[in-house]
Amino acid sequence: MQSMAITRLPGENFLDGITSAGLGPPDYSLALRQHAAYRDALERCGLEVILLEPDPVYPDAPFVEDTAVITEKTAIVTRPGDPRRRGEEVSIAQVLSGYRETMVIEPPGTVDGGDILRADNHFYIGLSGRTNLEGARQLASILSREGYSSSTAHVRDSLHLKSGVNYIGDGLMIAWEKLKNLEFLGKYDIITVGEDEAYAANCLPVNGTVIVPAGFPRTASEIASAGLEIIELEMSEFMKMDGGLTCLSLRF
Repeated sequence: MQSMAITRLPGENFLDGITSAGLGPPDYSLALRQHAAYRDALERCGLEVILLEPDPVYPDAPFVEDTAVITEKTAIVTRPGDPRRRGEEVSIAQVLSGYRETMVIEPPGTVDGGDILRADNHFYIGLSGRTNLEGARQLASILSREGYSSSTAHVRDSLHLKSGVNYIGDGLMIAWEKLKNLEFLGKYDIITVGEDEAYAANCLPVNGTVIVPAGFPRTASEIASAGLEIIELEMSEFMKMDGGLTCLSLRF
């Protein structure tokens, strides 16, 4: 069971973040309301939510998931793949040091937390434009010392591995159709998400409930049909900035 989540409020600089979505600039007021609803959903799922103040230097800082990988024993502070985001991890490391022993990914390794998919006690490490082979090697070494297994998967057509694939428990994965042929998915039952609902592949399981982005009825129906409780949240303003549900919190 997860008990805590770290989040960061979007700042007024949020619209200056990195995006390739082509959906226009986010509405800041609406982004704040959507973030508040997100935090409320985490609390409904039983998490204590830590809310950090906006970061005036880093517009992508609300996407805190990319800054660390957290296990039961350790917080592994990442080195973000995009140089414009390096530095976001510093303040997150300070917070995490109050809860876990911290370790770091060293140059020239890069890791974004959005590329790290945990399925029970195995970690799938996505090799993407943000996470490189050296970063994956360092992360795998740390995880192995803690007794976890890991493997890598090459990610194409997706910013991060978890942008298109997520584990929702009991041997069930949800995967965007363009990523469903990743070799490791053959071990799991899969809910396949079509191109028109691709964004919904980034859903967030928390303590037996799956938080899903609103507006994708087929995906929501399939998850509910698997016997899982769902919470639907409007995520339009974060979608504009290439961010999804998993990106907005560090859960442990």
